[in-house]
Parts: sequence; C-alpha cells; structure tokens
Amino acid sequence: MSDIRQLLIRGSEKIIEHYRLLLAGAASAQERELYQRRIEREQKLLDQLHGLSDRAAA
Repeated sequence: MSDIRQLLIRGSEKIIEHYRLLLAGAASAQERELYQRRIEREQKLLDQLHGLSDRAAA
C-alpha cells in the first residue's frame, strides 16, 4: 500500500509544481487567485497523504 501512497504523494507534488509555474506566469489577479486556491487545495490533500504515512509508520 505504501507504493500507491508514494505514487499519490509524488503526483500531488508534481501538480503543485505545475500550478506554481502557472501562478508565476498568471496574467491577471483572477488567474493568480485561481492557481493559488488550487495550490492550497492540493497542499491539503498532500498533507493528508503525509498524515496517512505518519500513522502507518507508527
């Protein structure tokens, strides 16, 4: 199961990196806001995945 979790974690990290690139090139405040919200949402999911990893290791 940890292999799947690691895959999901790496995928979330890649998504966040992608949104950060889009955020850096955003043309409008609305676009920046959209990407920032998506980064925050993905970061929450990533934190949950890391929390699952911590509990599984304990």
